[in-house]
Amino acid sequence: MSGVLGKTVCITGASRGLGKAMALLCADAGYDLWLTYQSNDVKAKEVESEVLSKGVDCRLMKFDISDSESTQACLSEALKTTTPWGLINNAGVTQDGLFVRMKPEQWDRVVNTGLQGFFNVTQPIVTAMLKQKQGRVINISSVVGLSGNPGQVNYASAKAGLIGATKALALEVARRNITVNCIAPGFISTEMTEGLNQEDIIKQIPLGRLGEPHHIAELALFMLSSKSDYMTGQVLSVNGGIYM
Repeated sequence: MSGVLGKTVCITGASRGLGKAMALLCADAGYDLWLTYQSNDVKAKEVESEVLSKGVDCRLMKFDISDSESTQACLSEALKTTTPWGLINNAGVTQDGLFVRMKPEQWDRVVNTGLQGFFNVTQPIVTAMLKQKQGRVINISSVVGLSGNPGQVNYASAKAGLIGATKALALEVARRNITVNCIAPGFISTEMTEGLNQEDIIKQIPLGRLGEPHHIAELALFMLSSKSDYMTGQVLSVNGGIYM
């Protein structure tokens, strides 16, 4: 079954958390989906099943976005038949630790996923979008990319880099009716925040609670829609007021 006017959205890191929430909401809206994930087959299949139950098409893509060869191999095959209307760069990992004690592999893992992965996925898809003269790119950054956070120099660097990439790419592709925007979530109730001291975090949030995945998913859906067609190069924070 076709999605919204036959439109497809590619979401990276879609097997859980924010990626899953965005996938399900996009499916509810009628978009067909490409869902990328790295390793968790069980979780990915669960999301695929839920998406398919909503009557839209779903293509699972298993690869490590930080690996340029495997990313190119998977996407080049899919792009032979379909150019996504939307791309949501959501995949990210954390490897926290004080900078002076951070191991090179901790830095590489986080930055390569967050920034090299952005390049590996976005370049081929945006190249296809340019030929179609339309598209939406949404980058999921983080409040720490704006504010910084001790113990997360690697993660903050990757997320801040996404903000810079959003603005520069938006300038490059605007003439082809492609918008590029960024969402900077605060502390959202997902598996990534389960191990944190939530009581201490909530004390710092003016609204007094963690965000929920649907807060991010609904904004992403707006950015995919025609309602956002005069917005590009923007960073929208959804953080309960923890950073203004």
